Amino acid sequence: SKFRNIINGETPVLIDFHTDWCGPCKALAPIIKRVKSEFWEALLILKVDVDKNQKLAGKLAIKGVPTLILYKAGKQLWRQSGIVPEGQLISVIKSHID
Repeated sequence: SKFRNIINGETPVLIDFHTDWCGPCKALAPIIKRVKSEFWEALLILKVDVDKNQKLAGKLAIKGVPTLILYKAGKQLWRQSGIVPEGQLISVIKSHID
């Protein structure tokens, strides 16, 4: 699948599982945007709407939104639900990218 190809790549991928109606997801969006500008090509960011991708959300046992998952070379390196403060998110990603 397209999803498998993306997470199996050498570039780390941060997946943001969200919905349109979720308040915390909206609060997380600007944080994700700033994280993207911090890492540029070193990190791929994928936004996945769980309402439109229920099969994938089910397969990954996404119980609540927002849920962030960091993958590299097909391995899940980190996962957290809820709003993650920008500084914490950046340091988690740095610890796995370097």
